[in-house]
Amino acid sequence: MTTSKLTLISHPLCPFVQRAAIVLLEKNVAFERIDVDLADKPDWFLALSPTGKVPLLKMERADDRDAILFESMVICEYLEETHGGGKLYSEDALSRAQQRAWIEYGTATQAEAWQFLNAKDRTTADAKRAAFRDKLQRLEAVVAAEPYFSGTAFGMVDAVYAPLFRYFDILDPTVSQPIFEGLPRVTAWKMALAARESVVAAVAGDYAERFRQHLRLHKALLAD
Repeated sequence: MTTSKLTLISHPLCPFVQRAAIVLLEKNVAFERIDVDLADKPDWFLALSPTGKVPLLKMERADDRDAILFESMVICEYLEETHGGGKLYSEDALSRAQQRAWIEYGTATQAEAWQFLNAKDRTTADAKRAAFRDKLQRLEAVVAAEPYFSGTAFGMVDAVYAPLFRYFDILDPTVSQPIFEGLPRVTAWKMALAARESVVAAVAGDYAERFRQHLRLHKALLAD
Protein backbone atom coordinates (compact mmCIF):
# COMPACT_ATOMS: atom_id res chain seq x y z
CA MET A 1 0.00 0.00 0.00
CA THR A 2 1.27 3.45 -0.89
CA THR A 3 1.58 6.15 1.75
CA SER A 4 2.08 9.02 -0.70
CA LYS A 5 0.03 12.20 -0.40
CA LEU A 6 -2.38 12.11 -3.33
CA THR A 7 -3.80 15.04 -5.29
CA LEU A 8 -6.46 14.56 -7.95
CA ILE A 9 -6.18 17.31 -10.55
CA SER A 10 -9.57 17.62 -12.11
CA HIS A 11 -12.38 19.57 -13.74
CA PRO A 12 -15.80 19.89 -12.05
CA LEU A 13 -17.72 18.30 -14.95
CA CYS A 14 -15.29 15.73 -16.31
CA PRO A 15 -16.75 12.18 -16.19
CA PHE A 16 -13.27 10.67 -16.43
CA VAL A 17 -12.22 12.52 -13.30
CA GLN A 18 -15.29 11.12 -11.59
CA ARG A 19 -14.10 7.56 -12.31
CA ALA A 20 -10.90 8.21 -10.37
CA ALA A 21 -12.69 10.06 -7.58
CA ILE A 22 -15.15 7.20 -7.13
CA VAL A 23 -12.35 4.66 -6.87
CA LEU A 24 -10.46 6.82 -4.36
CA LEU A 25 -13.62 7.10 -2.28
CA GLU A 26 -14.40 3.38 -2.56
CA LYS A 27 -10.86 2.64 -1.37
CA ASN A 28 -11.27 5.15 1.48
CA VAL A 29 -8.11 6.96 0.37
CA ALA A 30 -7.47 10.50 1.59
CA PHE A 31 -6.80 12.90 -1.28
CA GLU A 32 -6.84 16.56 -2.16
CA ARG A 33 -8.69 17.78 -5.23
CA ILE A 34 -7.64 20.71 -7.39
CA ASP A 35 -9.85 21.87 -10.28
CA VAL A 36 -8.40 23.53 -13.36
CA ASP A 37 -10.04 25.62 -16.05
CA LEU A 38 -9.64 23.58 -19.23
CA ALA A 39 -10.56 26.62 -21.30
CA ASP A 40 -7.57 28.47 -19.85
CA LYS A 41 -5.10 25.82 -18.79
CA PRO A 42 -2.46 27.08 -16.36
CA ASP A 43 1.19 26.58 -17.21
CA TRP A 44 1.83 24.39 -14.16
CA PHE A 45 -0.91 22.02 -15.33
CA LEU A 46 0.43 21.82 -18.89
CA ALA A 47 3.86 21.07 -17.47
CA LEU A 48 2.42 18.07 -15.62
CA SER A 49 -0.06 16.72 -18.19
CA PRO A 50 1.40 15.22 -21.38
CA THR A 51 -2.07 15.25 -23.00
CA GLY A 52 -3.36 18.51 -21.58
CA LYS A 53 -6.30 16.59 -20.14
CA VAL A 54 -7.64 15.61 -16.73
CA PRO A 55 -7.55 13.64 -14.56
CA LEU A 56 -4.04 13.64 -13.22
CA LEU A 57 -3.05 11.89 -10.02
CA LYS A 58 -0.10 13.56 -8.33
CA MET A 59 1.76 11.53 -5.72
CA GLU A 60 4.03 13.48 -3.40
CA ARG A 61 6.74 11.18 -2.10
CA ALA A 62 9.22 11.43 0.76
CA ASP A 63 12.19 11.71 -1.60
CA ASP A 64 10.67 14.84 -3.17
CA ARG A 65 10.38 13.06 -6.52
CA ASP A 66 6.69 13.50 -7.22
CA ALA A 67 5.03 11.00 -9.53
CA ILE A 68 2.26 11.86 -12.01
CA LEU A 69 -0.25 9.45 -13.49
CA PHE A 70 -2.57 10.42 -16.35
CA GLU A 71 -5.47 8.69 -18.13
CA SER A 72 -8.43 7.75 -15.94
CA MET A 73 -8.25 3.96 -16.20
CA VAL A 74 -4.50 3.94 -15.60
CA ILE A 75 -5.17 5.84 -12.37
CA CYS A 76 -8.03 3.53 -11.41
CA GLU A 77 -5.98 0.39 -12.10
CA TYR A 78 -3.09 1.76 -10.03
CA LEU A 79 -5.39 2.47 -7.10
CA GLU A 80 -6.88 -1.02 -7.37
CA GLU A 81 -3.42 -2.59 -7.27
CA THR A 82 -1.96 -0.48 -4.48
CA HIS A 83 -4.77 0.15 -2.00
CA GLY A 84 -6.98 -1.99 0.17
CA GLY A 85 -10.70 -1.89 0.53
CA GLY A 86 -13.15 -3.85 -1.55
CA LYS A 87 -11.77 -5.34 -4.75
CA LEU A 88 -13.23 -3.69 -7.83
CA TYR A 89 -12.39 -6.50 -10.24
CA SER A 90 -13.28 -10.18 -10.18
CA GLU A 91 -10.66 -12.63 -8.92
CA ASP A 92 -11.45 -14.83 -11.92
CA ALA A 93 -9.26 -14.02 -14.95
CA LEU A 94 -12.01 -14.46 -17.55
CA SER A 95 -14.56 -12.44 -15.60
CA ARG A 96 -11.96 -9.74 -15.01
CA ALA A 97 -11.19 -9.56 -18.72
CA GLN A 98 -14.90 -9.33 -19.52
CA GLN A 99 -15.28 -6.49 -17.04
CA ARG A 100 -12.41 -4.63 -18.70
CA ALA A 101 -14.08 -5.15 -22.08
CA TRP A 102 -17.30 -3.57 -20.81
CA ILE A 103 -15.26 -0.67 -19.47
CA GLU A 104 -14.01 -0.07 -23.02
CA TYR A 105 -17.60 -0.27 -24.18
CA GLY A 106 -18.45 2.29 -21.52
CA THR A 107 -16.05 4.79 -23.04
CA ALA A 108 -17.78 4.40 -26.42
CA THR A 109 -21.16 4.72 -24.72
CA GLN A 110 -19.98 7.89 -22.99
CA ALA A 111 -19.06 9.36 -26.38
CA GLU A 112 -22.52 8.67 -27.84
CA ALA A 113 -24.24 10.13 -24.78
CA TRP A 114 -22.05 13.25 -24.78
CA GLN A 115 -22.75 13.94 -28.45
CA PHE A 116 -26.47 13.52 -27.84
CA LEU A 117 -26.42 15.82 -24.82
CA ASN A 118 -24.48 18.53 -26.68
CA ALA A 119 -26.26 18.27 -30.03
CA LYS A 120 -27.27 21.62 -31.48
CA ASP A 121 -29.65 20.37 -34.16
CA ARG A 122 -32.50 17.88 -34.19
CA THR A 123 -30.97 15.56 -36.80
CA THR A 124 -27.79 15.05 -34.79
CA ALA A 125 -29.70 14.74 -31.53
CA ASP A 126 -32.01 12.06 -32.91
CA ALA A 127 -29.14 10.07 -34.43
CA LYS A 128 -27.04 10.18 -31.27
CA ARG A 129 -30.02 9.41 -29.06
CA ALA A 130 -30.67 6.28 -31.15
CA ALA A 131 -27.00 5.28 -30.99
CA PHE A 132 -26.94 5.73 -27.22
CA ARG A 133 -30.17 3.78 -26.82
CA ASP A 134 -28.64 0.94 -28.86
CA LYS A 135 -25.67 0.87 -26.47
CA LEU A 136 -28.06 0.64 -23.52
CA GLN A 137 -29.94 -2.24 -25.12
CA ARG A 138 -26.67 -4.17 -25.37
CA LEU A 139 -26.04 -3.51 -21.70
CA GLU A 140 -29.54 -4.68 -20.75
CA ALA A 141 -28.57 -8.17 -21.91
CA VAL A 142 -25.47 -8.42 -19.70
CA VAL A 143 -26.01 -6.37 -16.55
CA ALA A 144 -26.81 -8.39 -13.42
CA ALA A 145 -30.34 -8.42 -12.05
CA GLU A 146 -29.34 -6.28 -9.06
CA PRO A 147 -27.97 -4.00 -7.94
CA TYR A 148 -24.64 -3.52 -9.75
CA PHE A 149 -23.13 -4.62 -13.05
CA SER A 150 -21.75 -7.91 -11.77
CA GLY A 151 -24.19 -8.48 -8.91
CA THR A 152 -24.11 -7.48 -5.25
CA ALA A 153 -20.59 -6.03 -5.18
CA PHE A 154 -19.79 -2.56 -6.53
CA GLY A 155 -16.97 -2.81 -9.07
CA MET A 156 -14.81 -0.95 -11.56
CA VAL A 157 -17.45 -1.22 -14.30
CA ASP A 158 -19.88 0.59 -12.01
CA ALA A 159 -17.35 3.36 -11.38
CA VAL A 160 -17.11 3.89 -15.15
CA TYR A 161 -20.82 4.01 -15.91
CA ALA A 162 -21.98 6.04 -12.88
CA PRO A 163 -20.78 9.42 -14.26
CA LEU A 164 -22.47 8.68 -17.58
CA PHE A 165 -25.82 7.86 -16.00
CA ARG A 166 -25.61 10.94 -13.77
CA TYR A 167 -26.37 13.21 -16.74
CA PHE A 168 -29.75 11.61 -17.26
CA ASP A 169 -30.85 12.21 -13.68
CA ILE A 170 -30.36 15.94 -14.34
CA LEU A 171 -32.31 16.14 -17.60
CA ASP A 172 -36.02 16.75 -17.77
CA PRO A 173 -37.71 13.35 -17.21
CA THR A 174 -39.65 13.79 -20.45
CA VAL A 175 -36.29 13.56 -22.21
CA SER A 176 -34.51 10.95 -20.12
CA GLN A 177 -37.25 8.47 -19.23
CA PRO A 178 -38.08 7.39 -22.82
CA ILE A 179 -34.41 6.59 -23.42
CA PHE A 180 -34.43 4.03 -20.60
CA GLU A 181 -37.98 2.77 -21.23
CA GLY A 182 -38.17 -0.99 -21.59
CA LEU A 183 -34.72 -1.46 -20.03
CA PRO A 184 -35.55 -2.53 -16.45
CA ARG A 185 -32.11 -3.88 -15.54
CA VAL A 186 -30.24 -0.83 -16.82
CA THR A 187 -32.76 1.45 -15.13
CA ALA A 188 -32.39 -0.34 -11.79
CA TRP A 189 -28.61 -0.25 -12.18
CA LYS A 190 -28.69 3.49 -12.89
CA MET A 191 -30.77 4.06 -9.76
CA ALA A 192 -28.45 1.95 -7.59
CA LEU A 193 -25.42 3.86 -8.81
CA ALA A 194 -27.09 7.22 -8.19
CA ALA A 195 -27.61 6.22 -4.54
CA ARG A 196 -24.04 4.98 -3.97
CA GLU A 197 -22.19 7.17 -1.47
CA SER A 198 -18.98 7.31 -3.51
CA VAL A 199 -20.88 8.30 -6.65
CA VAL A 200 -22.71 11.11 -4.85
CA ALA A 201 -19.49 12.39 -3.29
CA ALA A 202 -17.50 12.30 -6.54
CA VAL A 203 -18.94 15.65 -7.63
CA ALA A 204 -19.62 18.97 -5.91
CA GLY A 205 -23.06 19.94 -4.70
CA ASP A 206 -23.50 22.40 -7.56
CA TYR A 207 -22.73 19.81 -10.25
CA ALA A 208 -26.26 19.76 -11.73
CA GLU A 209 -26.38 23.53 -12.17
CA ARG A 210 -22.87 23.55 -13.62
CA PHE A 211 -23.94 20.95 -16.15
CA ARG A 212 -27.06 22.89 -17.11
CA GLN A 213 -24.90 25.99 -17.49
CA HIS A 214 -22.57 24.02 -19.77
CA LEU A 215 -25.51 23.07 -22.00
CA ARG A 216 -26.66 26.68 -22.16
CA LEU A 217 -23.18 27.94 -22.93
CA HIS A 218 -22.82 25.47 -25.80
CA LYS A 219 -26.32 26.22 -27.09
CA ALA A 220 -27.34 22.57 -26.91
CA LEU A 221 -30.92 21.73 -27.79
CA LEU A 222 -31.37 20.21 -24.35
CA ALA A 223 -30.60 23.55 -22.73
CA ASP A 224 -34.08 24.78 -23.73
